[in-house]
Amino acid sequence: FPRHLSQHVGGFVISQDKLSRLVPIENASMENRSVIQWDKDDLDSLKLLKVDVLALGMLSAIRRSLEMISARLGYKFEMQNIPEDDTETYDMICEADTIGVFQIESRAQMSMLPRLRPREYYDLVVQVAIVRPGPIQGGSVHPYLKQRYMSDDEIPYPSDEVKDVLKRTYGVPIFQEQVMQIAMVAANFSADDADGLRRSMASWKRKGTLEQYEERLRIGLRNNQYKEEFIEGIIKQIQGFGEYGFPESHAAGFAVLAYNSSWIKRHHPSAFLAGLLNSQPMGFYSSSQLVQDAKRHGVPVQPVDVTISEIECTLEEIRSEMPPVRLGLQMIKGLSLEAAQRIVEARAHQAFTNVDDLARRAQLDQFELGALARANALLPLSGHRRQAKWEVSAMKPMPALLRDAPIREAPLRLSSPSEGQEIVADYHSLGLTLNRHPLALLRSRLKKMGMATALEIRDFSHRQFACTTGIVTMRQRPPTAKGIIFVTLEDETGITNVVVQAELIERQRKEVLSAQLLTVYGIWQYKEGVGHLLAGRLEDHSHLLGELSISSRDFH
Repeated sequence: FPRHLSQHVGGFVISQDKLSRLVPIENASMENRSVIQWDKDDLDSLKLLKVDVLALGMLSAIRRSLEMISARLGYKFEMQNIPEDDTETYDMICEADTIGVFQIESRAQMSMLPRLRPREYYDLVVQVAIVRPGPIQGGSVHPYLKQRYMSDDEIPYPSDEVKDVLKRTYGVPIFQEQVMQIAMVAANFSADDADGLRRSMASWKRKGTLEQYEERLRIGLRNNQYKEEFIEGIIKQIQGFGEYGFPESHAAGFAVLAYNSSWIKRHHPSAFLAGLLNSQPMGFYSSSQLVQDAKRHGVPVQPVDVTISEIECTLEEIRSEMPPVRLGLQMIKGLSLEAAQRIVEARAHQAFTNVDDLARRAQLDQFELGALARANALLPLSGHRRQAKWEVSAMKPMPALLRDAPIREAPLRLSSPSEGQEIVADYHSLGLTLNRHPLALLRSRLKKMGMATALEIRDFSHRQFACTTGIVTMRQRPPTAKGIIFVTLEDETGITNVVVQAELIERQRKEVLSAQLLTVYGIWQYKEGVGHLLAGRLEDHSHLLGELSISSRDFH
């Protein structure tokens, strides 16, 4: 349960005199922290200066990636050193190869990228802002895509004043600031009135305060001889912004991070993966999906190893063209950071000779040793995970008298687990596997069922019948989608985007909402570089996964 209902990690309220004389203040749960009991609207009404501190996980990921890039290059490489207008980066973005990058990594954004085809920074500014409920419900998306490739003379601007406001977005209002400017230049709003309009756009559904500006807008636009079609279009777009509009200033800042993270993914994919893994949880994608995507891009990923791994994921052979990523001890479920720190510190003094030596010098209890064994991190010391689990299960805390006297016993050798058992154990202990993808083991059976892979479906023609099976990694039901659920399936070759319409959801609610391994029969639709499978029938084949349990990211 959240400590406080807030999307910010903190902030400041500044006053001339003692703040406690103006607003009620209470102690927060954290020491030396306090909380003002009023919300931001109350503070705004009193004209108190408020500064929010917003946390972005991508900033942490980029910082960590840049530190690794600096180590590779041999000199300090910072965000400002990333070259602008890199052709290869924009090529990757236009192909929607953006898993893990900032903002343009969602399914909706990836569907828009091949259509909008960003080729410069301001294109990314628009890309970040246009896939929002405001522009979508306001009907701005299709006009923008259509008019983006028109000449300046072909775009139907209603007046020179409006053209000055909308020229940079090809005649379509995308940002809150443009709506305010149109109100001022076309409907004779004052600056204060336009600011009131901006504030009201954010509370359209809650308070209805936008209604008081709607009629004033109509009157002002009519008095200035604007056509009724343009007036209604502006009103509709403003109502859409009331759902969720995006300021141009925010989009401009986010576009910088979108480009920088994309450049790192394109030119330093190993550092990009390690930076993301070390900054989890964040973004749309789980560690498993990030690792699968990186491996498809040729990034070698090495397992957790108690004799090598640091606390965080690191790069090995940093001078090589594609440095391997070594998974860190923090990836292991059930292993505390304190235990990981003790392992690293003990290993710095002397290499571990066996599990007993590790347990004594790193002061690990049976639970911590069990976590290492389940993650196969004890492989160099005791063999495969089944052998390691056997060894640690019999270990008990040593009396003080015997802690410096290792006990020698004849080892019992167990058979190694099968590949399927290894994969199941990997997901249970790490949330990912470096072995083959689970569906690679089922591929022969799926082929007999007539299932195509994600890679094969991409070559299908428009409106061709298709059927595929994949692990459900994501379910989304955006409010602008009229009841449609978007499902993302993953197999060993990539991902398939599935569209499940409301009628099918009603008939097969259990399959669409609960299946871990989902088979979809439907029609492949491909247009403007964007493909998805329109579902006609669903089957839950989760039983084929056996004991494997993989969680999906649902409705976030």
